[in-house]
Amino acid sequence: MSADILFGQLTDVFRIGLVIGLVYTMQRQRAATGALIPLLAGIVFIAVILPVTRQGQSGLPMATEIGLGLVSTAILTGIVLGVWTLYLRLRG
Repeated sequence: MSADILFGQLTDVFRIGLVIGLVYTMQRQRAATGALIPLLAGIVFIAVILPVTRQGQSGLPMATEIGLGLVSTAILTGIVLGVWTLYLRLRG
C-alpha cells in the first residue's frame, strides 16, 4: 500500500511542477538566501501541503502520507538538481 502511494507521489505531475519551481527559485535566490535552507523548507512545504489539501483520500494516516511525501519530494528534488547540474556542465 505504501509503495503504491510513493509511486503515485513520484509520478504526480503537480508535485513535479512544484519541485521544478522550487529548484528554479532556489537557483535565482541562491546568492541572497543560500541553497540548503530554502530547499529543505520547500521540500517540507510540498510534502505537507499536498496531503493536507487532499485530506486522506488514500486511506493512510496523515503522518504516513506526509512521511512518504518527504521521501518522494526529496527524491524528485535530487533528480531535478541533477538534471540542472548536468545542463549547466554541458552548456559550458
